[in-house]
Amino acid sequence: MRLFWEVAKLAFQRQLTYRAATLAGLATNLFFGLLRAAVMIALYGARDNVAGISLQAAITYTALTQALIAYLMIFGWYDLMHSVYSGEVATDLLKPLSYFRFWLAQDVGRAVASLLLRGAPIILVYALVVEIITPQSLGQWLALSVSLLLGLLVSFAWRFLVNLSAFWTPNGRGVGRFAFGVLWVLSGFYLPLRYFPDWFQAFCHMTPFPSMLNTTIEIYLGLLTGVELWQALATQGAWVVVLTVACRVVLRAGVRSLVIQGG
Repeated sequence: MRLFWEVAKLAFQRQLTYRAATLAGLATNLFFGLLRAAVMIALYGARDNVAGISLQAAITYTALTQALIAYLMIFGWYDLMHSVYSGEVATDLLKPLSYFRFWLAQDVGRAVASLLLRGAPIILVYALVVEIITPQSLGQWLALSVSLLLGLLVSFAWRFLVNLSAFWTPNGRGVGRFAFGVLWVLSGFYLPLRYFPDWFQAFCHMTPFPSMLNTTIEIYLGLLTGVELWQALATQGAWVVVLTVACRVVLRAGVRSLVIQGG
């Protein structure tokens, strides 16, 4: 476990060295976030509430989705894929940490840095510019913290699974573009899932994508309480288990394929 946290710490420190990239990403996320907030204000018009979501909650939703872009790497992550194509995978597999945990440790360090350097400042700027919602109880903050962690684990497992396509294809980015494109819609990133018809919401909740983002946002906004809140957290936990098992099975097949090909 100590080795895991050492790798995570190094990944965290690595993120701190890219200050210019962090500032550029923060500025871009803020610009598009405030633009999305303006669109929400225009769409609501004279309405105070749509699908149980108030205008204030809708504006807060734009802040949260922008704040979590880097944390969850919503727009794509291909580091593992590049390591396969460069041949670094051979040394990664020999490390004293399992391949899955090695990449997970790096992702945890990166995600924490992204949340602190890009996520938190976005929420702070929003709070200074517009009126946003904040959790009102310690229980809600605790549930939010658990959901953030589970959402990251679901996101990582999905990204890890997508990147494993590199073991079988010379250019896995095509697979990645499709996989991440689906995520943008079904996770509730583009629009809150509650805006969609019931049948589409039901379809989304049959996939792991809402557990990456939508659940966390609804907990923050106070839309999930009581039994629904516990069910949502349990669903996130279940997807972590399912996707982790899938990652290990596919990884084993990928490594076997690599060895057979003489890699």
